[in-house]
Amino acid sequence: MSQQGYVAAPPYSQAQPGMGGYQGGFGTGPAQPLYGHYGGPPQAFTTPPAGMLKSPASSAAGMPPPPVSSQYSPNVQQNGAHPQSGYEYVMKVLKDSQCLSDNITIPTECCCVLSVAHQPFQTPPPPAMGQPQMLPGSQSLNMSPQMSSSQSPQASMSMTSPQMPGPPMAGVGRPFPGPPPPGPGGFQQPGPPGYPQQAGKSDPFGGHMAGPQPGMPGAFPGAPGSLAGPPQKKLDPDSIPSITQVIEDDQAKQGGQVLTTNIRGQVPPLVTTDFTVQDQGNASPRFIRCTTYCLPCTADLGKQCQVPLASIIKPFASLPKNETPLYVVSHGDTGPIRCNRCKAYMCPYMRFIDGGRRYQCGFCSCVNEVPVFYFQHLDHMGRRVDLYERPELSLGSYEFVATLDYCKNNKPPNPPAYIFMIDVSYNNIKSGLVKLICEELKTLLEKLPRYTQEDARQCSTRSVGFVTYNKVLHFYNVKSALAQPQMMVVSDTAEMFVPLLDGFLVNYQDSRAVIYNLLDQIPDMFADTNESETIFAPVIQAGVEAFKAAECSGKLFIFHSSMPTAEAPGKLKNRDDKKLVNTEKEKILFQPQKGVYEQLSKDCVAQGCCVDLFLFPSQYVDLATMADVPSHTGGSIYKYSNFQVETDGEHFLRDLRKDVQKSIGFDAVMRVRTSTGFRATDFFGAIHMNNTTDIEMAAVDCDKAVTVEFKHDDTLNEENGAFLQCALLYTTINGQRRLRIHNLSLNCSSQLLELYKSCETDSLINFFAKSAYRAILNQPLKNVREILVNQTAHMLACYRKNCASPSAASQLILPDAMKVFPVYMNSLMKTAPMLGSTELSTDDRAHQRLSVMAMGVEDTQLLLYPRLLPLHNMDVSSDILPAPVRCSEERLTDCGMFLLENGHSMFLWLGQAIPPDLIQSIFNVPSLCALPELDNVLSKKVRSIISGLLDKRPNSMKLQIVRQKDKPEMLFRQFLVEDKGLYSGASYMDFLCYVHREIRQLLT
Repeated sequence: MSQQGYVAAPPYSQAQPGMGGYQGGFGTGPAQPLYGHYGGPPQAFTTPPAGMLKSPASSAAGMPPPPVSSQYSPNVQQNGAHPQSGYEYVMKVLKDSQCLSDNITIPTECCCVLSVAHQPFQTPPPPAMGQPQMLPGSQSLNMSPQMSSSQSPQASMSMTSPQMPGPPMAGVGRPFPGPPPPGPGGFQQPGPPGYPQQAGKSDPFGGHMAGPQPGMPGAFPGAPGSLAGPPQKKLDPDSIPSITQVIEDDQAKQGGQVLTTNIRGQVPPLVTTDFTVQDQGNASPRFIRCTTYCLPCTADLGKQCQVPLASIIKPFASLPKNETPLYVVSHGDTGPIRCNRCKAYMCPYMRFIDGGRRYQCGFCSCVNEVPVFYFQHLDHMGRRVDLYERPELSLGSYEFVATLDYCKNNKPPNPPAYIFMIDVSYNNIKSGLVKLICEELKTLLEKLPRYTQEDARQCSTRSVGFVTYNKVLHFYNVKSALAQPQMMVVSDTAEMFVPLLDGFLVNYQDSRAVIYNLLDQIPDMFADTNESETIFAPVIQAGVEAFKAAECSGKLFIFHSSMPTAEAPGKLKNRDDKKLVNTEKEKILFQPQKGVYEQLSKDCVAQGCCVDLFLFPSQYVDLATMADVPSHTGGSIYKYSNFQVETDGEHFLRDLRKDVQKSIGFDAVMRVRTSTGFRATDFFGAIHMNNTTDIEMAAVDCDKAVTVEFKHDDTLNEENGAFLQCALLYTTINGQRRLRIHNLSLNCSSQLLELYKSCETDSLINFFAKSAYRAILNQPLKNVREILVNQTAHMLACYRKNCASPSAASQLILPDAMKVFPVYMNSLMKTAPMLGSTELSTDDRAHQRLSVMAMGVEDTQLLLYPRLLPLHNMDVSSDILPAPVRCSEERLTDCGMFLLENGHSMFLWLGQAIPPDLIQSIFNVPSLCALPELDNVLSKKVRSIISGLLDKRPNSMKLQIVRQKDKPEMLFRQFLVEDKGLYSGASYMDFLCYVHREIRQLLT
């Protein structure tokens, strides 16, 4: 049996009719659908002969892609990250006969056997690992699995135990049966129909579950980790699903390949896999990813499985150089063509009829007249003759030039502006921060975005303005005609206004000399300041007023160091009360203070004013409130605690450079439309919602994602599938109003197995992280953790009950597409916002909560499962990164050197027995505080790897060097997410056993 991939080789290499849930039989489907065309009826899909694959159709260079059907065939095997989705991972958990206590439910000896144990004679033996599932009515294969000693009936003892009060993160859903009420914050409180009622459960989130007793190693939060008694036998970690292995397998299978998006409900490769996308009618997974690519046909089916239906949309996602930028379509004064009823924009899902004179909307089925200028004849297949000449008819993503009807006051917008606002209070002057910022701005202003990717020839004017502040605000007139910049002071912060209109926002190119003069003077002007009090809300208000006066949108870059305590609107008080941690009132710590900042957010969004906040605190600053405006305007929040120019300067400047140069759209409104049967109901992100449908963002950049949850409002049709369209109206850097459209088609099924096969774990955990982080604003952490565990158990229990082959109760069966979901879920519950620990900084917890709310799928994946790279034994001559190892202490070696990164933190870990020559090659000195540039191959290779990772991630990461057994190593260990948490939280293995027991309780 392969320990690497957890899947034994399937016993049947040839296609079997009716197996695996595929209509045309089990086996790999064709890589490209060669059946039907846009607008044509779907044609039957026939299975290729056993053992053969149909090669994808190739087209000559420059030729349009092969014709494809607008009724994307639902019967093609998904060419996704989960090719063997019909298989399942079976974990057999064996319990040693020697129990420490009747109540301990996690076994004292666990063994995960990745094959099926011998069954009692009443039930047929289940298929071997890797064999497709038997569906009702499908051909059954009688196979008797070979048995090892560990699989013998005697060894296969079930894990049963009486109930006992359990840990704070445990909990089973409400009493069964009966449909669950929707939980707050995007949470469904578990309770799919069909499970028997459990005794002893009464409270809405369920009572405490049985769990490891205090004193059990790896106990859940709140339990000590020491245990008197015989030493525990360790489980082989290689026998449980591994994220690094899943990532490696997917890269080996699909890395370097071209993904053509002409198949409905196609599961894309993992976010960690390198692949190229060719748009042929569905948006690239870089723009939209889904929790499942096959929706359940009915709401009841959705409630039963409890898999959330959601999309993570990153409308401005960066595309690699080898992929085509979005085409821009202009229909002149007429504007984009839309359905008269539902207002969906023209896309590949519209069906042309009546000789091309009318079209039927794919979203609401309304029949619309085709405008005269847009008319085109249909060919013998019912497709428009100009299909491949029009991006909106043949591609999944494209842009329309918007008309004046889409502009405020029916006037074309002005190009956006940038205002730099620098806190010149005592702390920032003395630390050298103000001087550092002023020096950097001289070169950075040259790199401000000047044009959009699509029209590089158009150069826009870049308007910039400068403000400094402490208790009062200083505005600067930097008009090009002046020899010296002029300062104007506004001390009345209650009624904020901009003291000058002409000369504040200027064209950078024209006023470059005056601006350089100002940047040289600012550090000297305030060198002797003793002012330590600052204001904050009036600073943002000043920026909004400046944009109003200039009638433009734009971005504020605010560099701030302390809590605003000066008398002014938005003055804050210290409310960091550690006594609230682990109480019902802990949620208050995450809630922003209402009033001034809430209104400020609305004003910013209305004006298209995005706020990026760079914080340099030395103590608590109430980040939950200060970051409220950035987190509702599409802005970013950066935090550098106890900032020192020597050690943190480069880290901060990397963030600033990345931030300034991001591709971005301003004054944006997004709407997600769906075909009949389901609709968008909930939205998560750095967004503002004035109503239930329009997602408003003062700006949206290439790293910001919006997670959208869907709910049924009718029955979906398997044949027609489901469509969604994301339309983003925004202003480009040049001041042009545009509409960016992303379309995606999904499958629908009344078979739960199809839904589980099409799940994407990385997207699921993005949704759960955002749901949980929103829920902690309104609910105690304990309840939120319970809901997460419950829903995990319910999803997996539903799979076992409805999709898996009969098997012994002692086996944990995981759907292939979700086999590493428990790792991510356990990691999520060990993140700072989810841990009730007084040792964690309240600001740090609030910062992570707000950062995650705007993250895309790849960012949450990396945050919840960091990369751990061994550097001591890598091939220095290879360009390939060393293969990551699992995030566990067991993977570290005393003589090793490991690099760990999660997109926000980076550590270089050195074992205590690391060879001296290795240290010499990397550091050249006994002290290990920084990484010098040395002229040897190992040093160059290590620095090249670190530099490559820093370039790839949206944020900069400060490299921290830690030695084994040194005190700072504790920081590093909290990122080893498969181990027991530093503050609390279970190990991966304990959590898996715990979830397994929850599943068994649900099924009994």
